[in-house]
Amino acid sequence: MATLLIPTALRAFAGGQPELDLDGSTAGEVIAALALKHPEIKEHLYEESGKLRSFINVYVGDENVKKLQGLDTPVKESDSVMLVPAIAGGRKWD
Repeated sequence: MATLLIPTALRAFAGGQPELDLDGSTAGEVIAALALKHPEIKEHLYEESGKLRSFINVYVGDENVKKLQGLDTPVKESDSVMLVPAIAGGRKWD
């Protein structure tokens, strides 16, 4: 089981948990296991087409999976998988 680290903004949809140990041999499988365990989080992670939303970044260890094999990036039991939603907004600084 890999450990999935859940950001504060999504914890309310994952039973308030900051992390969960989930089965999966790839980053995508670990995230899918989260959505199966906590269906209320699915709409926040996936588009209607089933594709991961573009503003959700996924890291295995310290590496963004976009630089590796995407959601097909292999994970080991000792790996941490982290969801990092992009945050935008704020005010313009003068």
